[in-house]
Amino acid sequence: MAVLNKIRQRSLFLILIIALALFSFVLSGLFQNGSALANKSQNIVATINGKEISREDFLRKVEYAQRQMGQGVTNTQAMNSVWEQEVRQAVMASQYETLGFSVERDQMRDLLKTTLAGSPEFQNEAGLFDENKLNEYIASLKATSAEAYQQWIDYEQSIATNGMQQDYVNMVKAGVTGTLAEGKVEHELENNKVDIRYVQVPYSSIPDSTVAVSKSEISSYINDHKKEFEVEASRDINFVEFREIASLEDEKEIASSLTALLDNSIVYNDVTKTNDTILGFAQVKDNETFVNSNSDIKYDNRFVFKSALPKFLADSLYNKSVGSTYGPYKDNGYYKLSKLVSETFMPDSVKARHILIPFVGSRGATAETSLTEAEAKKTADSVMAIVKASPAKFVDMLDLSADKVSNEKEGVLDWFTYNAMVPEFRDYSFQHNKGDVGVVKTDFGYHVIEILDQTSKERAVKIATIARQIEPSDATVDKVFRDASKFEIAVGDKDFQAVAKENDYSVRPVKGIEILQENIPGLSSQRQIVRWTFDEETNVGDVKRFNISGGYVIVQLTAKNKAGLMSVENASAIVLPKLRKEKKAAIIKDRIKATTLDALASEENQTVKTASAINMKNPTISGAGREPIIVGAAFGLKEGETSKLITGENGVYMVEVTKVIPAPKLENYQAFANRVGQQKANAVNTKLYEALKDASDIDDNRAETVQ
Repeated sequence: MAVLNKIRQRSLFLILIIALALFSFVLSGLFQNGSALANKSQNIVATINGKEISREDFLRKVEYAQRQMGQGVTNTQAMNSVWEQEVRQAVMASQYETLGFSVERDQMRDLLKTTLAGSPEFQNEAGLFDENKLNEYIASLKATSAEAYQQWIDYEQSIATNGMQQDYVNMVKAGVTGTLAEGKVEHELENNKVDIRYVQVPYSSIPDSTVAVSKSEISSYINDHKKEFEVEASRDINFVEFREIASLEDEKEIASSLTALLDNSIVYNDVTKTNDTILGFAQVKDNETFVNSNSDIKYDNRFVFKSALPKFLADSLYNKSVGSTYGPYKDNGYYKLSKLVSETFMPDSVKARHILIPFVGSRGATAETSLTEAEAKKTADSVMAIVKASPAKFVDMLDLSADKVSNEKEGVLDWFTYNAMVPEFRDYSFQHNKGDVGVVKTDFGYHVIEILDQTSKERAVKIATIARQIEPSDATVDKVFRDASKFEIAVGDKDFQAVAKENDYSVRPVKGIEILQENIPGLSSQRQIVRWTFDEETNVGDVKRFNISGGYVIVQLTAKNKAGLMSVENASAIVLPKLRKEKKAAIIKDRIKATTLDALASEENQTVKTASAINMKNPTISGAGREPIIVGAAFGLKEGETSKLITGENGVYMVEVTKVIPAPKLENYQAFANRVGQQKANAVNTKLYEALKDASDIDDNRAETVQ
């Protein structure tokens, strides 16, 4: 009984304890759910019109897209490509669902048939699309590779989506036509014309320096035109680049090493215990081996005409004798040393015919090819003997040729230039004479070649060139590293701009870097830098060094710009000219007292100009440029009437209409109505999707999930 009394006395206390316990339980549940919500957020790349795109599915498509797009495509580029596809698909899907669009089995098969009709793997013996082969292909994918089967499903989905999109676009186009009334307006806009006299007082007559525009005025303009200045969250940076570029000393060293190759050198032979003389480039006979042993670019075993040589070589080496050298000289990132090693006289182009006899393993072999290399050579020699004895029998031998294209032209390869053919075919055709017949082996097989005609011969030369890429030395690379390190340390506690100026380094600013951006102007693809600027732990003023291709860059974060309206500083480049133009127009109007063209011209030291046949379809005034407002005002005047001062794009104007030429009336405006309808249809192609996208609810979470 005493215990019960004590409980009753402390009932309020117990109620509080129980309430706190329940509250704690609820909070723990919220935290657990919050964690679950956070996990869900991390797994959802985007929500578009209520449709969620999962991280797993998105990244799978990105990986596949990157493989399809090939080398040289970055992950970010592939991701952006997939993103655009996913957004388009989701935006359009919401329209299809509203309208009840779908692709049923029969239509899907028709779409696949249309798309794959040209693919040999889905054709029968007659070359027609075989649905059974398609079914076998799909079944094979499903049985052998889950990944490949999923890619096929994605492919089918893309075809279905394209089909629905085309149906949707066609439906919208069917609803936009040009009426006869619109056709009449189109005709009149184009053919109503006026002649005018006018005086223009250009804005350039007032120096920009005399027109002040305050930050508050720019801010007010931004607020009055908010939609034009809405921006995503962004970052601003400054950077100094340290490039590993060859110094003058490095270049001199490269040039000197090439010069040393010209002369013979003495090398001690450990085997014979004597000194050997190694011939230099000037005297060596095996030029190809010498070049390939000493050059960053392999030997080019071709003859060239003077017209194909760089001007400095054509002027300095072409007319020299065989064995002459030129250089070292600088060319396209290399130091080079060239030698004229051979000369010949040959035509600029050749006309020939051939019979190609392939052998098993050659590039010209087909499924029917059965000859060995030796058998093909024997056949080619036999054909050559027949053709030499009786050229007229050449065409009769074409049944042996595997070149079905030239066979249709009696084996003739019409006029071709020196570099058009493989080396062996080229050398025979250009280094022999008209009428010669011979056998040449190439990767394609054995060719029986008859030279039908040649242009007149001219001198051609073969030039051997040793090239050394201009690269920084180890000493230069080390110096660049030290300079970058010193600068990075110095700006740790000093002003970035001041330290750069002291060391004569160029500071490059970049504004408006967005979170999913990849390229930084001047630095190309630098996703690592973008990520760093958006890292929560990176503060304004922080500095970091990044390794880039061929050097380093020291980056300072200078601003974190929130999503919303563009800052006054960033908007100034856009707004300042507009506000300055408005103020100049007001100044010009305030100072003008004249009410006639001649008085205005005299008062403002301008001339009275004329413009004829102005129309509203193309509101351009000769001598003044595009001026829609001025042209519109002119069409509002009667013949002989003069306007008041009008503010235009390029100045303040006064206009007098001297002649009004109305458009001729037509019995029917259907042609113009058709033109209006076509313009509307074209607008559907270019603007429909963007309009739907703008109207969609897109929650982009890529920055948090896949960056």
